[in-house]
Formats: sequence, structure tokens, C-alpha cells
Amino acid sequence: MPPAKDRVSYFYDGDVGSVYYGPNHPMKPHRLCMTHSLVLAYGLHNKMEIYRPRKAYPAELAQFHSTDYIDFLHRITPEMQDQYAKELLMYNMGEDCPVFDNLFEFCQIYAGGTIADAAHRLNHGLCDIAINWAGGLHHAKKCEASGFCYVNDLVLGILELLKYFPRVLYIDIDIHHGDGVEEAFYLTDRVMTVSFHKFGDYFFPGTGDVKDVGEREGKYYAVNVPLKDGIDDSSFIRLFRVVISKVVEFYQPGAVVLQCGADSLAGDRLGCFNLSIQGHAECVNFVKKLGIPLLVTGGGGYTKENVARCWTVETGVLLDTELPNEIPSNDYIKYFKPDYTLKTNHGLNLDNLNTKAYLSAIKMQVLENLRHIQHAPGVQMHEVPPDTYFPDFDEEDFNPDERLDQHTQDKSVQRDEEFYDGDNDNDHDMDS
Repeated sequence: MPPAKDRVSYFYDGDVGSVYYGPNHPMKPHRLCMTHSLVLAYGLHNKMEIYRPRKAYPAELAQFHSTDYIDFLHRITPEMQDQYAKELLMYNMGEDCPVFDNLFEFCQIYAGGTIADAAHRLNHGLCDIAINWAGGLHHAKKCEASGFCYVNDLVLGILELLKYFPRVLYIDIDIHHGDGVEEAFYLTDRVMTVSFHKFGDYFFPGTGDVKDVGEREGKYYAVNVPLKDGIDDSSFIRLFRVVISKVVEFYQPGAVVLQCGADSLAGDRLGCFNLSIQGHAECVNFVKKLGIPLLVTGGGGYTKENVARCWTVETGVLLDTELPNEIPSNDYIKYFKPDYTLKTNHGLNLDNLNTKAYLSAIKMQVLENLRHIQHAPGVQMHEVPPDTYFPDFDEEDFNPDERLDQHTQDKSVQRDEEFYDGDNDNDHDMDS
């Protein structure tokens, strides 16, 4: 009897791709619309459950972030920046993390997809793999924005998973160190963080040395794999397989969160690695084959057509579906010219500065650190916290005589290609 197929849940809201960080800013959420369009064009929606995530409530975001920071994100608008100059400085918002229209709603959508939907469905065994390409904003800190990230959906998603799973493994293949997630769990053995990233030469965020291993109860539960410019598929995949195999053997996680930042691809606007889409996707494939409940998110990625290609290929990988290289007609087909192919090799021309000796030394240091950890650290028995319930509105504040403005009414209209949790996807024609 063939093994059962993984049940895959996929979360998408078109509003998340319509926000605009501003002129010349490298972060383009529009890449999410491009990715979703490709997913539909390849017919992948027919092989998984697709949901429109609900927006995370402020109180949910404050389960990690400080209440005053979340309140500020809720209140601030582009027109109010002059009067809140001091607060903007305090919360590290400005050039890298600008204030733009619908900023808070953007945070609610991408965080909601990770915490309120993906983690929740994994907790209750409703799927084996949950995908939220809008998530993965790994730099945000408890009290401040950082690196284009405002709310750390990954930390919030992991906190949700910890209600049901004694140990959670976080893996990060973005070119930038997953500093916000590592920092949040630096003192605990309930979460092991593993980050493969560029390190040195004042590269943002400047953290993630192999010697940074966690502290107190979390000592040796932070794993950093610092890399140099130009690492290629064979070097990266070989190192990834060895490290992740050992981590899983020692740690035995109940769930895995995989951040798939695509700025580690060759030719990325802000990157300096030499990974192909196939190489990047092989890491996803390796983690999928572990057979552990898996939450997959996006992350960085600043050459948007390659981001869309990459995450579409990886959606196929998670569905055990090989995709034809010729890109089918879709709303964004013009972005993929001149060759209109999925697995592009554009930009594979950087010298690999990671020598065999350097990679061997890093591998040996990481494996030595792992030998210090307690094998599958135990967790004291505790009552599972109830799923957080937040009403849609405060009935005391609701005035039935007050008409909704047009913007609010528009937001309540369900798009043809997006479904809320609970809808029967099989009753909908996604191509309508």
C-alpha cells in the first residue's frame, strides 16, 4: 500500500501583496501576488486546501511583542509621522522599516496566516504541512521593527506550536541571520534555532557567529552556520543535510518551522550567494521527507520574479509535484521574459569563497556543539493552554445604527481565489 499523501494547507490573502513600502525600497510584497498567480497557473491549488487567513488580533500579536509597540503600529499612519518622530526612532522605524498605508493590516494578515491558521491547523492535526509565503519576517524584535520586518510571525507561530509540541525546530535558509527568532528563544531548550546565513563584512544584521550557541537553559540550542559569498548548491546542500540530520537525531522535534527566504538565490538584489532554485528547493525537500509536522514560510527575496519562481517550485515540492519548466500563461507572464522558464540559472556567476577547509571547520564546530545538548530534552507535564479566542468585535462598542464605510465593506467581500478556514474548497472553482 503506497504511503498516504501529505495533507497540505496553503494560506493567501491578495491584500498582503498590494501594500507598498515606497519608491526604491527593495521589499516588494507584490511578489506574493506573482507567486500565487504561478501556483494557480500550474494547477497546484487542486492538490491542497487553500484558505484566506484571518487577521491576527492585536492581543495575539502582543503575546510576544510589547503592548505599547503593537499599539503604536496600530495607530501610526504616514500622515502622523512628524508628530511621532520620537516614537518612530524608539521603535526603529524609518528608512528600512517605513510607515506606509495599511501597515498594521499588512502585519495582521501575514502574522494571522502563520499563527492563527497554519500553526493552529498543525496543532490539531488538520494538515501535515502548512504554507504561508507571506510570513517569515524573522528580524522583528519584541519592542522594535528591524530589517523590513514589523511583527515576528515566526516567533508567534512557534509559541502557538509549543502549546501542543514539547520541542520545535526552527530552520532558516534566508541569506540573513534569523536574529529575531534566535533572540526570542535564546534562553530555552523548547526551541532549537538553526540558521544558515552570510556572516561578516558588516552584512546585516551582523549576528550569527558559529560561537553564538544560546545561554542558560538554551545553551547549545542555537545553531549558527555562518557562510561566505558565493556558496553554491553542492556545498550548501551537503552542509545542510549533515547539520539538519544531526539536529533532528539529537533534538527529536515534534514540529518544524522552515523559513525559506529567497534572497539566498543567485542574482538576488540584496544577496551574494550562488544558489539555484533547484538547490534552494532541495533543502525544502529534505526537510519535508523527515515526515515531521511542518510549517513553511517565505522571508527575504528581492528579485521578485525569482522569488515567485522559487516559492512556486517549492510549493510543488511540498505537494510531490514536478512542474514543467515552461511557465504557463498567467497574470504576470511578462515578468518572466525572455525565456519564460521556471528554473532559471540567471546570476550563477559568483566565485565561491567558502573553501573546503572553511566548510569542514564550520561543520565540525556545529557538530561538536550539538554533542553538548541533552538528547531530546524533556518537558514537564502541563495542561495544554486553550486556543485563544477573540471575538470579531466588542459588542459593547458596536453601534448597529452606524453604517460601515465603503473600505470596510469591501474588506468583507470574499475573493474568488481566497477562502477562510472552514470553507469547503472542493465546492469552489478557483479559476472562475
